[in-house]
Amino acid sequence: MQKARDTESTPIPTEMGAHNNGDYIGINITPSPPSNHHTHRKVSMIPLIFLIFYEVSGGPFGIEDSVGAAGPLVALAGFLLFPLIWSVPEALITAEMGTMFPENGGYVVWVSSALGPFWGFQQGWMKWLSGVIDNALYPLLFLDYLKSGIPALGGGLPRVMAVIALTIFLTYINYRGLTIVGWVAVVLGVFSVLPFVVMGLISIPKLEPKRWLVADIHNVDWNLYLNTLFWNLNYWDSISTLAGEVESPKRNLPRALFFALLLVVVGYFFPLLTSTGAIPLDRELWTDGYFSDVAKIIGGAWLSWWIQGAAAVSNMGMFVAEMSGDSFQLLGMAERGMLPEVFAKRSRYGTPVVGILFSASGVVLLSWLSFQEIVAAENFLYCFGMILEFIAFVRLRVVAPGVARPYRIPVGTWGAAAMCVPPTVLICVVLGLSSLKVMGVSLVAVALGLVLQPCIKHCEKKKWLRFSTISSLPDIHRENETLIQ
Repeated sequence: MQKARDTESTPIPTEMGAHNNGDYIGINITPSPPSNHHTHRKVSMIPLIFLIFYEVSGGPFGIEDSVGAAGPLVALAGFLLFPLIWSVPEALITAEMGTMFPENGGYVVWVSSALGPFWGFQQGWMKWLSGVIDNALYPLLFLDYLKSGIPALGGGLPRVMAVIALTIFLTYINYRGLTIVGWVAVVLGVFSVLPFVVMGLISIPKLEPKRWLVADIHNVDWNLYLNTLFWNLNYWDSISTLAGEVESPKRNLPRALFFALLLVVVGYFFPLLTSTGAIPLDRELWTDGYFSDVAKIIGGAWLSWWIQGAAAVSNMGMFVAEMSGDSFQLLGMAERGMLPEVFAKRSRYGTPVVGILFSASGVVLLSWLSFQEIVAAENFLYCFGMILEFIAFVRLRVVAPGVARPYRIPVGTWGAAAMCVPPTVLICVVLGLSSLKVMGVSLVAVALGLVLQPCIKHCEKKKWLRFSTISSLPDIHRENETLIQ
């Protein structure tokens, strides 16, 4: 992800109100996002890397289903090839668009810029909902790793109370400030990764390379396999909703994405390689939480307990990182006038209180679903949002080629479009493999967003709710059409 300056033959950026070949009127390229007006500390480089790490991964917890669905060879190949098809393009687009619009709201602003505020709202609705659904997984995974030591957490009232208590505690951490969340992510990240390094070293004498080559293409659960890969290797764009809280985002965001990408890919492939090579294969046992059993076989009970503890804190890290992205997205939408002004209110710690409360409520309401149902539902909604992002990315290359991009992917407009083709094909495959139940629920959620936006605009028109737009945010205009208002 080498930083490339704008070396293409593109028009010189025009001042606001000046014409540029009749394509678009201009852009204010020196935005002053409202997040700059508060005095709270910004997120620095190291915490930013680990926030991205937890937005996307948090460690290899949850990848066990890939072996159960397809066997070792196909699982290992997936975690090498899938990042090239999906993660790298998504991270590159996030680096370019995130530095073009270094403000809270992220991908909502990108889509609004290219397609208008209606589609920007739909993007925000689908991505926020998929993020909340995704966050509902982490209390479940937390308890799944602990239930072998504490059987009462396997179901019933104790499990429900544990989910609620955990959600309240982690929500409070989010409330206390993003810098705290960032450094908590660093500490939890080191603790989450370290036991897999130890397990890998212990497993070396037990490795049998022939175990990695086991494959049965005719006995692959492609739906589970692809959903597992997709869930574990997406959400690179989530960090964009925190861009307004990042220290020097135009410099740090691309670099942090690069280092986080390396950390995520190695953090998946190495534990999967050593685990499948060190123990005999029983695909039925490879479900979420199985790494703790693998650790017990390889190193003993002490390593199993360490993995369980690492899984617990990893899910805590993923929860707080995801909630930060979701809540600051709502704040960014409110600053753009897409949501009532109350969503833009900050606590004395600089955090969006209403956004945090809305996100936490959604997590509690969705925590009754099963692991596989949650993964499939959030993947479905996420796919729709990513299609809008790809369209916005290419469209802005066409209608605003001269706008300053501190990080520019070193490809032309046609190259940008071609780069989006493989992940779009993958999206179509994931959508096509969805069950009718997941597809039905997800389409209802999409339809709800189509109705919700006109209702919110009606409330604004009738002055039933108070809205405000920050005038210092950048605007892109086309002739006779305002793309961001």
